Amino acid sequence: MRRIAGIVLALLLLSGVVVAAIAGRQDEDQGTATKTVRAVIGSEKADFFADPDVVKALADRGYTVTTETSGSWAMEGLDLRGFDLAFPSSQAPAEALAARLRVRRPLPRPFHSPLVVVAHRGAAQVLASNGLATLDRHRGVLRMGAYLDAARRGRTWQQLKGSEKYGELTGTLFVTSTDPKTSSSGALYLAAASYVAQGGKVVASGADVDRTAPLMRRLVSVQGAQQSSSDAPFRDFVSNAGNPLVLVYESQVASLLLGERDPGDLTVLYPDNTATSDRTVVPLTRNGRDLGELLATDPALRELAVRHGFRPQGDATEFTTATAPYTSYLNQKLTGVRQTPVPTSTVLHEMARRAHG
Repeated sequence: MRRIAGIVLALLLLSGVVVAAIAGRQDEDQGTATKTVRAVIGSEKADFFADPDVVKALADRGYTVTTETSGSWAMEGLDLRGFDLAFPSSQAPAEALAARLRVRRPLPRPFHSPLVVVAHRGAAQVLASNGLATLDRHRGVLRMGAYLDAARRGRTWQQLKGSEKYGELTGTLFVTSTDPKTSSSGALYLAAASYVAQGGKVVASGADVDRTAPLMRRLVSVQGAQQSSSDAPFRDFVSNAGNPLVLVYESQVASLLLGERDPGDLTVLYPDNTATSDRTVVPLTRNGRDLGELLATDPALRELAVRHGFRPQGDATEFTTATAPYTSYLNQKLTGVRQTPVPTSTVLHEMARRAHG
């Protein structure tokens, strides 16, 4: 009997060890389990989500993020079933998408970036010599009123004094932008230009659209075919291809500089009236909302966003500290730059349609 009792006790102890081991493994699995989040994003955020440090930081916080890219306004036409979030490049398309899908507000807005015009040094100097810009080392201010006046009159580079020094400066003077029908930056370009054209009044009615449509059409039609994303035009510019004036996000320039890549003869022109692009998350599931809020609040992810050139919402210290070595290129405090209000998404859509004729 004593031997049988010993065997039974040993079996009970062994089973207890096995149960404890299984329970411990389950607890460990639950603690390290990751949530897979599927996102459709503006292409200018693709490098951020592909960054190994971002991937690791997200994994450490329990997330694996898979992404597909799309023009911000084009997201409205996508089948978003199976996605956890949409992440367009500005607030207007995000709000329009959220309204259509009846997404609960507020929408997370992790970071933002103003629109700028990148110019080759020779082009920037010619603009400055003709009163269209002011320069301070590798950055300056584009005088939108003067530029729009030149656009109305169809001025060419050859008509600007000093352009004869630069053989590449020929043809009509214009800024390359993205397609406003599908891309946020292209639509915001029209928003800022129309605001200036109306003497500091946002386009808000059919009459306003009618009044500004001829100039908006000129700004777009002179470009020919347009891209649906700001990524390709910026890459072309850095490769010394394409137009000498290109509308991009400041974040693309800051990312280039923070990555210690050669900027060449890059000059950054901040339009004196510009639109800031609030990167706004449209959560489609609980996991999508949690990730959007994490991007906005987690210190490590905010620091990584700065590395990619974005300005985190709220405290500006992270951005100004990281970009301190590059103030000859970047206007950290946006001195001399007015943030223009943006028309409603309905008005922007109509402006983009009319701009294409």
